[in-house]
Amino acid sequence: MKWPAKIVLIGAGKVAHALGERLLQADQQVAAVWSRSLASAQSLAQQLNTLGTNSFASLPTDADLYLLLVPDQAIGKVAKQASKFLPQTALAAHCSGATPSSILAPHFQHYGIFYPLQSFSPGRKIDFSRVPLCLFTAQAEDYPLLESLAKKVSNQVYAVSDEQRLQLHLAAVFVNNFTNYIQHISGALMSEHELPRQMLQPLLEETIAKLQTLSPAEAQTGPALRHDSNTIQRHLKLLESRPHWQQLYQLLSAGIQRDIAED
Repeated sequence: MKWPAKIVLIGAGKVAHALGERLLQADQQVAAVWSRSLASAQSLAQQLNTLGTNSFASLPTDADLYLLLVPDQAIGKVAKQASKFLPQTALAAHCSGATPSSILAPHFQHYGIFYPLQSFSPGRKIDFSRVPLCLFTAQAEDYPLLESLAKKVSNQVYAVSDEQRLQLHLAAVFVNNFTNYIQHISGALMSEHELPRQMLQPLLEETIAKLQTLSPAEAQTGPALRHDSNTIQRHLKLLESRPHWQQLYQLLSAGIQRDIAED
């Protein structure tokens, strides 16, 4: 099969908006958008010039791919409901990083994974051509179709097993979610002491930039690396009013000393 073909988006959240926009840019046909909220479905559908519905019975049954873009905890339930209205030959793929592909097995004979490795936030435009797309299909004959679509969406396409994808998702939580939370802490410390947060921006940019040429171990600096116990104790004292931040500081410092710092 050659693309463009018919694609149905099941879900109308942040990922569906970003992917739907990219599919449109890549001249792919989005045949319909489903959401539990009719207003959400119609809002995205209007942007994509297609059908928006909250009824599975209204979805086209001749689509080539049904992408489930719903929260992890809803994938199984939504797949079960949708499958009652779709043909046995339908190819369905969910877009989660942590949920096994096998959650679709009771409902679809042809199923797989179409996982974009990126963080999606309201108001942020994503360059999808640089987003790694992680693919898997239960039936080997379905993979070329999913791959051909992925290559129209992104320049980074990977075959990734369920086990690999879960490890990838774990690594992504560290590099994105935890890093973002640490930025929250640093910003709060600056604000509490009437320091402009933008003072940290050049440091943050250099921290990211040097990882283009250095490994994290080579780029590591700071009191934990130097075994500077006096500075560490001063910092811990400053964090006494926030024991959970203090504990995080201790855990991260101990990790640096255990995994990176030389004795």
